[in-house]
Amino acid sequence: MIQLLFLVLFAEGVMAFLLLVKIGPLRELVIKSLDQLKMGKGPATVKTIAGTMSAILLSSFMSILKIQNKGAKLGTMSPMDQVLWRTHLLEASLIGFTLFLGFIIDRIHHYIKKLIRLRSRVGSSTEEVQRLHEERKQLKEKDDKASLEIKKLKEEISTLSKNLKNLKSESEEKDRKIETAEAHVSSLQKQSADLLLEYDRLLEDNQNLQNQGNKS
Repeated sequence: MIQLLFLVLFAEGVMAFLLLVKIGPLRELVIKSLDQLKMGKGPATVKTIAGTMSAILLSSFMSILKIQNKGAKLGTMSPMDQVLWRTHLLEASLIGFTLFLGFIIDRIHHYIKKLIRLRSRVGSSTEEVQRLHEERKQLKEKDDKASLEIKKLKEEISTLSKNLKNLKSESEEKDRKIETAEAHVSSLQKQSADLLLEYDRLLEDNQNLQNQGNKS
């Protein structure tokens, strides 16, 4: 029994050491082994073994107390009782260390799994932050491009406005010239009409003079 407890205690110590210190793929191997142990009927089996060892531990304590009480009554313990007392004490110590180390291994495994999940979440969050930074950078580039396009369009609109203003001024100038030309044409038409009337009057006077000359 004691040799088996030493073997179990040594195995637990190696397992705890491998969980605490990363040596190649050994930590992952131990973690996977513990994961499989906690699946299916594993937890019930472990609880049964722990309960049995606790019962043996309690029995060893009871035996130690009985031997001490017997020695107290007799005033001394016989060599056989001393051997039994030491054997039960060693057995109880080994069982206690085994249970305690098993509990430590369980907690270490639990916190390592929790740490792995947290690191995975942190990694996902980091990737999400990087993706958001990239999207923000792309949006900023698009915004800068849109700003440049808006500035260019404003400049084009300003140029078109100036051209439109110039065209409007030219159109007004041409309208004034047309009005002046129309007024000049109207004046010429009036003068032409007056000249035609004067010409008709002169023709009539000339005709009258010719008629008077013929009569004389």
